Amino acid sequence: MKLFGTDGVRGKAGKFLTAQVALRLAMASGIYFRKHAKTNKILVGKDTRRSGYMIENAIVSGLTAVGYDVIQVGPLPTPAVAFLTEDMRCDGGIMISASHNPFGDNGIKFFDNNGNKLDVKDEDEIEKIYNDSELIEKSQQIDLNIGSAKRIDDVIGRYIVHIKNSFPKNMTMQGLRIVVDCANGAAYKVAPTIFKELGADVIVLSDEPNGVNINEGCGALHPSNLAECVLKYRADIGIALDGDADRLVVVDEKGNSVDGDKLIGVLAKHLKEQSEFGTKNSAIVATTMSNMALEEFLENQKIKLYRSDVGDKYVLDLMNKYDLIFGGEQSGHIIFKEYAKTGDGLVSALQVISYLIKSKTVASKALDIFKLYPSKLQNINVSKKIPLDEIEGYSNLTDELNSQKLRYLIRYSGTENKLRILIEAQNDEIIEENLNKVITFFKSKLND
Repeated sequence: MKLFGTDGVRGKAGKFLTAQVALRLAMASGIYFRKHAKTNKILVGKDTRRSGYMIENAIVSGLTAVGYDVIQVGPLPTPAVAFLTEDMRCDGGIMISASHNPFGDNGIKFFDNNGNKLDVKDEDEIEKIYNDSELIEKSQQIDLNIGSAKRIDDVIGRYIVHIKNSFPKNMTMQGLRIVVDCANGAAYKVAPTIFKELGADVIVLSDEPNGVNINEGCGALHPSNLAECVLKYRADIGIALDGDADRLVVVDEKGNSVDGDKLIGVLAKHLKEQSEFGTKNSAIVATTMSNMALEEFLENQKIKLYRSDVGDKYVLDLMNKYDLIFGGEQSGHIIFKEYAKTGDGLVSALQVISYLIKSKTVASKALDIFKLYPSKLQNINVSKKIPLDEIEGYSNLTDELNSQKLRYLIRYSGTENKLRILIEAQNDEIIEENLNKVITFFKSKLND
């Protein structure tokens, strides 16, 4: 069984991600982290899913069985776990979350001692250990070598201070009315506190998690409620987070969602205007999903765009390769490297708001700085994931798309049995015609 996808291990809790799998995976990760151990501590956080209790207990059992001491911090955003892993000098960090997925799913993400997500080769090593029963058996400890576990509930303050430090010291949110949708997820305490402490008039939505309502009709996946409340309360801006708060969706004062590529463009422009690029390259990273209009806008701003594979860890890999400070995904995972090693919805929200304050205009004008090319993204359910270049007729299909000078991206989801199809062109008619053709082709090839 293949464990790791594009963002850690993720699947149906109790079916794919069982207590037994979590226990063994924790043991394997403990054996892996042991090779670079300095403090013999691993930090474990989670979001608000009911299955988090089952998986957290299994992980604690697995880590202590191989001799690790565990620090449990409870429900906190994924970027908070990354930050605290480094800040508290742990050998590694583990986040239990399925991000934007429904509550019945769950996942496990791993961070190294610097708060970086593990790369593919490290994940492969953990998976290899997971499948080595002899190594797991002999790595179990006895007597005083068995690890301990303790829960620390007050670390939330460290993260709040860290996030507030990303907002300009000479700036206040006094006079701004902000609606914040916490998705009944991991940021339900952190997010309202940060905006209130910075002076905003805050209206909070979806901050009463019950274990099953995470992402349910709320948050970054469902910004319609947020939009309604922005209009109802005449707010200046709306902020929506997903279940683990590594993703951001912004709604302007008219109730319109701001496209993720426009956010990336605005924030890149903001960084350049503040000379934040410094002596580093005026360049950023976005993914293959980003619209060509973003690339053209950045070119006009004399900011180079590098494109990575989809996934914020691939964005960060390219940022590290070219020594860049900023990158992001159209979906709302945005990385400010000075403050986070992964997408952080709260850091991103504070940067958007600081730009809005500086612009001295309303969000609908400040954040709408270029026009996107028409594009459409369609997900189709598939029963099997055959490598694309092994599908009969696939090369003919792509040749036809290339002949029309379309920009397209076809890839499997790393976490679900879905194929994602993106087509971008000069007009909607060409997109619709070709999208239907592509969908029909893959439905016939990938479903029994």
